[in-house]
Amino acid sequence: MIKAVRGTRDILPPASAVWNYVEAVAHEVFRTYNYGEIRTPIFESTELFARGVGEETDIVSNEMYTWVDRDDASLTLRPENTASVIRAAIEHRLDQIPGLKKLFYIGPMFRRERPQKGRYRQFSQIGAEVVGSESPIVDAEVLEMVIELLTRCGVEEPHLIINSVGCPKCRPAFIAKLRERLQEVKGTMCDDCQRRAGTNPLRVLDCKVPADQPIVDSLPSILDNLCPECSTHFATVRELLDVRGITYEIRPRLVRGLDYYTRTTFEVVHGALGAQNSVLGGGRYDGLAESLGSRVAMPGIGFSIGEDRLVMTIEEKLDATARNRLDLFIVPMGDEAVKHSAVLARDLRRAGVVVEVSTDRKVKRAMELANKLNARYALLLGDNEIAAGVYALKDMGAAEQKNLTRDELFAALSVGVRG
Repeated sequence: MIKAVRGTRDILPPASAVWNYVEAVAHEVFRTYNYGEIRTPIFESTELFARGVGEETDIVSNEMYTWVDRDDASLTLRPENTASVIRAAIEHRLDQIPGLKKLFYIGPMFRRERPQKGRYRQFSQIGAEVVGSESPIVDAEVLEMVIELLTRCGVEEPHLIINSVGCPKCRPAFIAKLRERLQEVKGTMCDDCQRRAGTNPLRVLDCKVPADQPIVDSLPSILDNLCPECSTHFATVRELLDVRGITYEIRPRLVRGLDYYTRTTFEVVHGALGAQNSVLGGGRYDGLAESLGSRVAMPGIGFSIGEDRLVMTIEEKLDATARNRLDLFIVPMGDEAVKHSAVLARDLRRAGVVVEVSTDRKVKRAMELANKLNARYALLLGDNEIAAGVYALKDMGAAEQKNLTRDELFAALSVGVRG
């Protein structure tokens, strides 16, 4: 038997209903914040990610799905989408459009990492990017939207962690100081940290090995080495979060895993995910467009939500019937009832009612199926009901039955849909 490739999975009903719910909430939140959807290809030139994400990152060096196409071009399944969005912004000259460019996306990404709880080799991200401003006002609004989106999805008490990683003006001096300190201690750290100490010292701060944490905590702090502009920028972001009543934790070791971040970086964590508790991450990337070949500055900030992990945090809280709700199960009794049911079901569906029509002529078995499907109502339809123009509607929860006219039936079910 052929099975799904390791690190991938099938999402079936009723679980897929939770995904639809999350994505519907995301679409609504993005709409109210004036974001438009962007859809980029799922594979790009490998150079895009090497230049945008960083050749020394774990993603580029170890985790990408890359192949050589027939024309000898190196192509890669997208491991993240920020670089693709900025590539599209440059290619289509979005800098010529006035105002902020506020874009969101929902779709699959690919990384060949070790599968674990909530992490897959094909995974889905919900993300957004705001291009066209360096203002801390934009940062604070993005963070507000992040909390709003997660809260509306049903995440209880999302914990926001923020930091500033400086800019090209102040970060080189900090990295030099960090590299000097690492030369003294790297010999006692994990193999990855020993390698990163020479190639990408900032990534040492992102080490997750428990034994290395006391050393990581003793390393210099970026917040003590910010230039005046970055320090003021970060202070304004915090002030605007305070005004909104958004609680947060400042964590000086938060650097994220990608090279393009500048100034504001952030994560949201949630205890329901255990040790791998990050559900969202992002930050500012003011120089990314220029590194990808843009002739004009296109500063930006964005985030991505691991949709697989977000679904894990809320799926148990969503009522099973709400996840895959069936409003009405019609049980036709007789040939004429089958025809009548087909038209009735069509008209009810046009009114927004979720309807299933039984194909089993045995009433007892049909009603048992209605129970198993968690139908809110069942409708028994025979020749007598058709002739009288009256429908016997049974409330499956209350075990009560009412005889209703067609108009009364539509009114009753429409109220249920709105409720």
